[in-house]
This record gives sequence, C-alpha cells and structure tokens, in this order.
Amino acid sequence: MSRTPPEATDVLVVGGGIIGLVTAWRAAQRGLSVAVVDPEPGGGAAQVAAGMLAAVTELHYGEQTLLSLNVESARRYPQFAAELSEASGKDLGYRACGTLAVALDADDRAHLRELHALQRKSGLESEWLSGRDCRRLEPMLAPGVRGGLRVDGDHQIDPRRLADALVTACERAGVVFHRSRAERLSVVRDRARGVLLSGGDELAAGQTVLAAGSHSGRLAGVPDEVRPPVRPVKGQVLRLTVPPRYAPFLSRTVRAVVRGSHLYLVPRVSGELVVGATSEELGWDTTVTAGGVYELLRDAHELVPGITELPLTETCAGLRPGSPDNAPLLGPTALPGLLLATGHHRNGVLLTPVTGDAMAQVLTTGELPEEARPFTPGRFSGQGPGALSDVSMEQPA
Repeated sequence: MSRTPPEATDVLVVGGGIIGLVTAWRAAQRGLSVAVVDPEPGGGAAQVAAGMLAAVTELHYGEQTLLSLNVESARRYPQFAAELSEASGKDLGYRACGTLAVALDADDRAHLRELHALQRKSGLESEWLSGRDCRRLEPMLAPGVRGGLRVDGDHQIDPRRLADALVTACERAGVVFHRSRAERLSVVRDRARGVLLSGGDELAAGQTVLAAGSHSGRLAGVPDEVRPPVRPVKGQVLRLTVPPRYAPFLSRTVRAVVRGSHLYLVPRVSGELVVGATSEELGWDTTVTAGGVYELLRDAHELVPGITELPLTETCAGLRPGSPDNAPLLGPTALPGLLLATGHHRNGVLLTPVTGDAMAQVLTTGELPEEARPFTPGRFSGQGPGALSDVSMEQPA
C-alpha cells in the first residue's frame, strides 16, 4: 500500500527556543506557512539566561564585526518589544535601566579603562565614574569599588517572559507546533525536505531552519559538510528575591570581573535578582554544583555585601550554543533547502530582533540583509562570504 506524501509547509523550524520562535513568527508575518518542531516550545537556554541587552558592555577585543550586529539588534529592541507585547498581550519585562560595570582592584580598573577607550573608539557611549560616583548611583556596592563605566544604552528583558510571548505570538500568527523531537533531516535528491519525528511521522517543508541551540549539530541526517560546528557551553545562574524592606536593592544591571571571572547582577521589576554566570566547557552536563553556587555567591558578596541577606529562590544551569568564533550562523547552507539560525552563544537574547528579521528576509527573498552577511554558515567551510577576521577565537568567560 503506497503512502500519501505529507503536505509540505513553506518553512519548518527545528527548535522552539527564542531564536527558532522569532524566526517562525517573523516568517509567518511575511505570509509563509510555518511549523515548529520542539517537545517544549519556549524552553532551552532562555529559561536560564539573564536577559542583558548589553551591546556596549558585552564588547570584547577582536569582536568588532559581532559588535555591529549586537548594536543594530539593540537599536531595534524597543520597537520589537512593543510589537511583540501587543501581538501576544504579554508583558516582556523590558527595562531601559542601563548598566554599571565596576572594578574592585587596580588591575580591573586598568582593564575597564582600556575597555572604555575601545568603546569610545568604536563609537559607543559610556561614561567613566570614580568609585565614589559608582557608590552614589548604587549604594549597595562594596566600599572597595575603584571605578566603573556607566552605560545608559544597555537595557534588559526577562527571557522567560520573552519566550512565553513568542509562543503566543506564533500561535496567533498561525504557526503550527509539533511538540515532538526531530530525529532525522529528510534529504531527497540533494535537497532538505523536512524532518522525521521521534514518533515516526514525517514533516515535509520547502525550507528547513535548524535553530536547535546547542543541539543544532546533533540532528541525524545532516551531511557532515553542512553540520553546524556548535558546542554546549554550560552556565550556572542563581535567582534571589529582594524583600520589600530592601528595595530598591540595585537600580540597574551591575557587572564586574571578580578573581578573573565575569559576574553580573540583574535586578527585575518583579523583585527578582539574577546572578550569573559561570562559563564551563563540560559537554552536555547541566548539573548545578555546590562549587558553582559557592563561587557566584562569594564573588557577588565581594561586589555587593548585602546580597547574603536575600532569600535564594532558584539555582539552575543551561547550555549556551557556542560557535568556533562565538558569533551566530545565519542563513542558507550548501545543502539547498537547509538554513541555520544557531550559535548565538552569550548573545542569543540580545540578537533576537535582528535574527528574526534576517531569517524572515532570507526565507522570503533568498537574500540575507547586509548586516547578517558576515555571519553565513559558509565562513567555516569556505563556501561563501562572511569570514570574521576580527572576531576573537578565544572563549570569553
């Protein structure tokens, strides 16, 4: 008995994290029929991320090409957040609160001074403050703070609310969710044609977008020459609650380097305080460890001593999708019908608006917008433009 071939959808997105969801939403808005495959849409790294929209303070040496993409996405965020909030009817926890990056010793102060010079050279706005000025802005900071950078252009969003709103917006835009696991990419006559699900069902599609975060390189059936070089980078994060008697504990995101490790504290309007994050190359391990929790609390206490008085409400660990150059892979691969939207590493939440726009454009026109062209998958195989010569190959903390 012959099987009736499945009806094809225009776009099939493998992965229902924020990158897959924004791709699906924007594509559906362009009039394409879209489906998403994920056992738990809205899950993934967004459930652990802090949600800093920190294009300026996330600047690292050698990452000027990535910086331009980060800045462009940050520029789009206010309008994107307003549009998504209206489309979903949900509050995203978006705050234009700014960031204060501080130094606790002379070495950190020298590093921040160098970063400030790089920011100014790159055309970014930041203001150098003395330690006293830092404590005037944030009275809970330790007396030993030696100086800092005030960046009012950095914002924040609640990634959990963002993911939830994207699921709702997708549903309202007609995106079909298949709450299952994609087992294998279907390749017919040298073209990607959809996926086979864990239950045995087949989903056919004109274009398939692999947006499964750190799992993007694990889908069976993807030819080795186009398999995304994405690895998991573990991050442990703490969530505390600021009781009303301590409010306001912090008025903006505070960042520092403590004992060589990057630390951030992100205060939410809800009273939650997010503290993170470790950066560990441990494969697929997502165990919350006593050592990880201890190090975060120890470093946070050195920066903001009063934090030990706050209730600890949650500990969690997630996996960032890291690429060889820490920048995303966006757009078509050498296999016709297969596109990538993965490898965003620590910038997934920040790059959500620009990724959605870029993927929707390439899915409808076949062409990536100019700002996304340096990030094509072909840069790792020599099969296209986008060699990121000035993106650091080093793994940031």
